Amino acid sequence: MIIRPITPWDLDALYRIAVESGPGFTSLLPDRDALARKIDHSVSSFARPVTAPGDEHYLFVLEDNATGEILGTTGIEAAAGLNRPLVHFRRNAVIQHANVRRMRHTEESLTRCQHYTGCTEICSLYLRPGFRRANAGKLLSRVRFLFMALHPERFSDTVIAEMRGVSDQAGRSPFWDWLKHHVADLDFASATQLACTGHTGFIEEFIPAMPFYTQQMSHAARAVIGQVHEDTRPARHMLEREGFRHQGFVDLLDGGPTLECPKAEIASVRNTHMGKVQLHAGTKFPENDESAGYPSAIVANASCSDFRATVTDQAYPEPGAGRVVVAARLAEHLALGDGSPACCLPLAATRQQSQPGQQTRHTHATEEIHYAY
Repeated sequence: MIIRPITPWDLDALYRIAVESGPGFTSLLPDRDALARKIDHSVSSFARPVTAPGDEHYLFVLEDNATGEILGTTGIEAAAGLNRPLVHFRRNAVIQHANVRRMRHTEESLTRCQHYTGCTEICSLYLRPGFRRANAGKLLSRVRFLFMALHPERFSDTVIAEMRGVSDQAGRSPFWDWLKHHVADLDFASATQLACTGHTGFIEEFIPAMPFYTQQMSHAARAVIGQVHEDTRPARHMLEREGFRHQGFVDLLDGGPTLECPKAEIASVRNTHMGKVQLHAGTKFPENDESAGYPSAIVANASCSDFRATVTDQAYPEPGAGRVVVAARLAEHLALGDGSPACCLPLAATRQQSQPGQQTRHTHATEEIHYAY
């Protein structure tokens, strides 16, 4: 499996992914023209020189290098909300005072806001059902953080993930089923289509700035605020292990949570090792103290437009020596030569909420990502 930047020749595969992912997967809609524009934007983003994040959108595909099949996709928006508003509901606790002395109670409200404008957003993660295999989901999810560590100037200081909210197999959202009676009598798919294709004024026209009080909602709508789709739970757990947290902002249409983390504190950003390649040409890959505890790792070249990465047990970092040891045969697939720059992210090492100088705590994740956000 190889992760690489998307190309125009991947349009058919990306369209199949958009169809397979179903309603609620709002970052990829089954519109060939829109997807073609998204691909062109991504190609341009990888190619342009960048010193600060702007409107770049980086879209990667996971390819079976033996068959050429596209297994999935994953993406990063460098600075979300610059070209079209990035709008959420903010959850607020409102203290209501009664006329009776000392009598008060707390109510929760949802208020429209644009809190995350300019933040980097990870998005578009989808692993096709027919190609789910060990480490494929981890590669799709965590390669984005390796890419941020490799090119930090391209991304904002805060990284967010808008998680897919709760909906059923028919694409009905309990949150929207209540909200639509108060804002716009559209089905969930139509509302999503309008919001995600940049329909001018959709948010301002249909979602009022005044707060909604959650005690007035149906039980079904209230119960899913801040909750994720069942297929998104492994993705949420993985991001929480990376250091992402929900700070009370939810999606306008399905109530799904937005998670956030400072870029510098993301575990996989901190754990990505840079170094010069040392090729290992032997038939048996060595075991040593520095590779102990890292049975597999994501290894990548240091390019941008020609970026290549894979997950393997044939590479490991030697941070003290400034090296990344890579099996010679694997290096060919990643366009790596002896002494060329590379980076390596051990998959078994996730530093949860640790700071530089603190003891590292290793967690071995068994969950695999299917599709998320």
